[in-house]
Amino acid sequence: MEKLFHLKENGTTVKTEIMAGITTFLAMAYILAVNPGMLGAAGMNTQGVFMATALSAAIATFIMAFLANYPIALASGMGLNAYFAYTICLGELAAETDPWKIALTAILVEGVIFIILSIFKFRETLVNCIPENLKYGITTGIGLFITFIGLQNASIAANDDATLVGLGSLSDPGVALALIGVVLIGVMLYFGVKGAILWGILGTWVLGILAELTGWYVPNPEAGVYSVLPHITSAADFLPHFGALADTAFKFDFSFVAGHFTQFAVIVFAFLFVDLFDTVGTLIGVAAKGNMLDEKGQLPRVGKALMSDALGTVAGACLGTSTVTSYVESSAGVAEGGRTGLTSATTAVMFLLSMFLWPIFGAIPSFATAPALIIVGMFMMSSVAKVKFEGDMADVLGAFVAIIMMPFTYSIANGIMFGILTWMLLKILRGKTKEIHPVMWIVFALFVLRILSIVL
Repeated sequence: MEKLFHLKENGTTVKTEIMAGITTFLAMAYILAVNPGMLGAAGMNTQGVFMATALSAAIATFIMAFLANYPIALASGMGLNAYFAYTICLGELAAETDPWKIALTAILVEGVIFIILSIFKFRETLVNCIPENLKYGITTGIGLFITFIGLQNASIAANDDATLVGLGSLSDPGVALALIGVVLIGVMLYFGVKGAILWGILGTWVLGILAELTGWYVPNPEAGVYSVLPHITSAADFLPHFGALADTAFKFDFSFVAGHFTQFAVIVFAFLFVDLFDTVGTLIGVAAKGNMLDEKGQLPRVGKALMSDALGTVAGACLGTSTVTSYVESSAGVAEGGRTGLTSATTAVMFLLSMFLWPIFGAIPSFATAPALIIVGMFMMSSVAKVKFEGDMADVLGAFVAIIMMPFTYSIANGIMFGILTWMLLKILRGKTKEIHPVMWIVFALFVLRILSIVL
């Protein structure tokens, strides 16, 4: 382990890394339940999507572990899967036969483009040339974003037609249990309990089981409230459905590209854009929280991390799932002390095991993982102390815009886009173009094209 992951050099141990890897898995395991449902709505085989999601996550995360040696896990990205299913398959390509095959083809092309960009170090240069103040702003924004996801998953933050968002019903068992989970983790952190976040997830789940057994928590699938009890009828429930992959793997449709090249290019660009900047934001945020940035504020071996992400996207497309990307929930494991690829390798193993233990892992409810996301959001938000709100207004306003746009537009990519655009525009207006790295001009052009594509 020491030779593979350099544990002592990174100030960690095997036990800490394994605990961190399990914590990361539990924080992102919801994708195994969400993704089949979303892509199933687009006409795909849900069992095949589940298998593709688990396998691609394991493959990509193993690559991250052994190639880049970072505690960052990967899986099919939230937001990207919604774009895949609802915007592309059920929207723009609804008239096509099996539109999901065209979407998978677009993801394959996106992955190949990412591999090329990684080889020429375009993405690596982008990560390292983002101003330090903006990096900390991005980290803070991601913290707010994670917190909001946690609040939303537990229905603590609920829809309000008048104010867009409001307080959920405190009489809702899920809301109450999630709040108890936050306090539970907080108490364990106060007393220095190792693995507090992991135990908090499991403890909240156990409380949920007791609530269901006593009749307080009543499952209602039609309302999106599911049983937290593992559903096991026989030993066969634990067998993975490898045969279902035949309905999703390598199901590409290149014939659409020839006749609709421009439309296909726009779809690829949309996947490319969101994945590029979600990944950059996640790497910066997780690395900054784990003190993995060097003295220049840059991430060592970032090229290998980005290559892992690109290879994962290609693997996911081939197996039959939406874009595989670095997960911001990796910060849950980092908060537990994860610092090396052993954390990622552990998470990858858990994804493989999940194929056999789905009746158990699939029973962990969102209100049990929500407290972990809220606490991790708190940890990541602490980076706001490093954001300089005085001095060069380009740095100050750029960081602030990145912070507010992520949670308020529900997109890490939007936060990065508007943060960088603000920074660039102020530099240009003040005549400080010499301080702008050449790669940033390319990014600026991409952002302008992206905005024009939305407006027009």
